Amino acid sequence: NGRAVAPLTQVVDMAQSVPPGDIATQPGTKIVFNAPYDDKHTYHIKVTNSSARRIGWAFKTTNMKRLGVDPGSGVLDPKEAALIAVSCDAFAYGQEDTNNDRITIEWTNTPDGAAKQFRREWFQGDGMVRRKNLPIEYNP
Repeated sequence: NGRAVAPLTQVVDMAQSVPPGDIATQPGTKIVFNAPYDDKHTYHIKVTNSSARRIGWAFKTTNMKRLGVDPGSGVLDPKEAALIAVSCDAFAYGQEDTNNDRITIEWTNTPDGAAKQFRREWFQGDGMVRRKNLPIEYNP
């Protein structure tokens, strides 16, 4: 019939084309560990999804040997919160460089209809990822 057929275009997932909304962390700006450092410390932070969309989140740390985050990733529905344990292993305070220690939370909207199960791929595509740095302070 001579009509041109439009090529099939990939449907862009609307959720991932919208910038992720805000999250709230308690504490909001930094994490403080107090001496002595001859034993493991664990500090709890609360992460709340303040946005209207489900998000996937993941933590990174600048010092894998000293700092741990559990759980390291997850999924939060709108207004849902999670309690995260940040741990600091024993170390020789004053003998190791701690100036750049921090944890970073990254988050992105989950694809519409995706199961509520974390997937690393959400952070590797074209979707927008937001970050929040929480520096670690060590009190002597």
